[in-house]
Amino acid sequence: MIQHTVVYRLKHPLNSAKEKDFQEAIARLADIPGVRHLRRHRQVSPKNKFTFGLSMEFSTMDDYRAYNVHPAHVAFVRDRWVPEVAAFMEIDYTSYRKAGTQS
Repeated sequence: MIQHTVVYRLKHPLNSAKEKDFQEAIARLADIPGVRHLRRHRQVSPKNKFTFGLSMEFSTMDDYRAYNVHPAHVAFVRDRWVPEVAAFMEIDYTSYRKAGTQS
């Protein structure tokens, strides 16, 4: 399994209509084949500069790769993410497996 996570800060004012519209656009990424458990998050810790997060899962690396090149994802990044996100950090995980263990 691949866990795709992103923390980010928008250029829009907090609680604005533009923020809400952006969050709704993120929710539509769940319609892309292979995306599982898409969640949108609001940051509560004062320990970093990001205000939001999103996470989703993919069963396989092939599903993750297909998502990255899917036309809906490419359009979202081009038309929404690039012009509206001020800063972000992306981290993608797979389970850490100690040699000789199942998890």
